[in-house]
Amino acid sequence: MKRFRANAAALCAFFTVAFAGFCQIAASSVPEKRTDVFSTGRVSGRLCGEVLEAGPAEDTCSIGKYDIVVARDGSGDFLTIQEAIDAAPYYCREATVIHIRPGVYREKVTVPANRQKIHLVGDDAMTTVICWDDYALKPDCYGNPMGTSATSTVFIYGDDFLAENITFENSAGEGKDIAQACAVTVDADRVAFIGCRFVANQDTVYTYGKGQHQYFRGCWIEGTTDFIFGASTAYFEDCTIFSKKDSYITAASTPEGEPFGYVFRNCRLEAADGVTKVYLGRPWRPYARTVFIDCVMGGHIRPEGWHNWDKEYAEKTVFYAEYGSVGEGAGTSGRVEWSCRLERGEVSDYLPDNVLDAGAEIDKNGNIVPTEWFFKEIF
Repeated sequence: MKRFRANAAALCAFFTVAFAGFCQIAASSVPEKRTDVFSTGRVSGRLCGEVLEAGPAEDTCSIGKYDIVVARDGSGDFLTIQEAIDAAPYYCREATVIHIRPGVYREKVTVPANRQKIHLVGDDAMTTVICWDDYALKPDCYGNPMGTSATSTVFIYGDDFLAENITFENSAGEGKDIAQACAVTVDADRVAFIGCRFVANQDTVYTYGKGQHQYFRGCWIEGTTDFIFGASTAYFEDCTIFSKKDSYITAASTPEGEPFGYVFRNCRLEAADGVTKVYLGRPWRPYARTVFIDCVMGGHIRPEGWHNWDKEYAEKTVFYAEYGSVGEGAGTSGRVEWSCRLERGEVSDYLPDNVLDAGAEIDKNGNIVPTEWFFKEIF
């Protein structure tokens, strides 16, 4: 028995030493994990609103120093955009400004609901690209089609989000084997995009959330079918809307009772060569609301302008209107009889401040107070 115990003890000691040696060898063979100065020193110990000087991020912009820098070559704080977003504080009272240096970032990105006031800044939308290639008919881990709602390259769930000078792209392509493939899904309130590009085919921009408000200024949005769609209230100002196929631009699903759906103001409606028959929109849901004001419409816009999606009942419930647009496709004499032209006195109702009014909320003292846009200087 004693001999057995001695042998067992020796065997145990042997395996202990061997295991320790194995761990040491394994650790030495695995590349050392990058220690990000921001994540270890500037985020984990920070209080929202502090002025932070630590970290390698030396880039500056009109608002001062960036909080985080993302660079594919390793010269910033993080290599990926998702790492930078994950490093931002929860429910911060101040903006977390993330500079994305030029490059094509092949990643699927999510801004969670608890990461609010995220501000992504690129130098130039043509050189700062977020790209992925999921599509609706792509098999998931169970072999089933993943569906439209899972395809976006970027998902935004955090309120008070702002992106500038960035391309959001879904590179899946198009066709019967692809179906829908979104570039961005916005399921958050008070979200804005300035000088951005949205590149995909069917269902490029998904303005998902009911009762939410989104603003697009100076953006390029391209696609084939229903490439701006969803339930949110969204304002498009000074944007270029580029149709790549004879099809439909918008497919609003505005909830019943909402005063506004989509508003396009001072936008240019352009098309690829050979595209000649494009509708302004069709109703994904029966109370769709879409308005075009002072836009330049190319000759690819069909004379009838709007389509009922083979839902005659929707003709009585949708609100499709135009005012002051010019160009070959802007003539309203041939528009469907169930669309309308705004009166001059109604146009002032469609200013950004009014359309994007985020309503009110009850504060901790029980008082009703207006809900303010955090990045309210943008319009």
